[in-house]
Amino acid sequence: MSRTAAIQVARLPLGEEPIRPSFRRERAAMKRGVWPVAGCDEAGRGPLAGPVVAAAVILDPNRVPRGLNDSKKLDREEREKLYLKICASAEVAVAFAPPSRIDRDNILRASLWALACAVKALPVKPKLVFVDGRDRIDAGCDCQAVISGDAIVASIAAASIVAKVTRDREMQRHHEADPRYGYDRHKGYATAEHLAAVALHGYSSLHRRTFKPATLFDTME
Repeated sequence: MSRTAAIQVARLPLGEEPIRPSFRRERAAMKRGVWPVAGCDEAGRGPLAGPVVAAAVILDPNRVPRGLNDSKKLDREEREKLYLKICASAEVAVAFAPPSRIDRDNILRASLWALACAVKALPVKPKLVFVDGRDRIDAGCDCQAVISGDAIVASIAAASIVAKVTRDREMQRHHEADPRYGYDRHKGYATAEHLAAVALHGYSSLHRRTFKPATLFDTME
């Protein structure tokens, strides 16, 4: 009588479901009678050139766009499509912290200032604001800082998309005005191409003079 050997196959553990932003926190606030609720986020803390762009968004509970996510996890086409959906269905405001303010106040203070300005520019005053990161802002209402908020809170994710698309478009505009630096490609970040352009042409009013990798800009004073 033949026997069939039982072969145990080691099963790999199932990967955890990717975390996606949800409207859960906003809906919980609504159930407590707290509304409107805004989310805010910024884009452009790290580049050598260009502004920090902050955005604040109050999503329509009945028209939350599908596919919201941290803008860094989306490709350009996905961001552009979601940007249009957000602007068509939500209350949206943006604010800019220019390089001069970043150099004067430092990048953190300039970013928090821009975030507060974006919230205050909303056409409807929120009663609660969720802000991405560790720091609360002067929002004129209750404010809750949410670490990695752009990955878990829908309104913050929407704000991250608006901020990123707005900043990319702004850097494209600067490229068209002065194509020497290649802002359409690197958006002001410290790529080899950008550093080579700065070494050749010097820095412009768009550059943050306090952001000096390897003291590159010190040689250009």
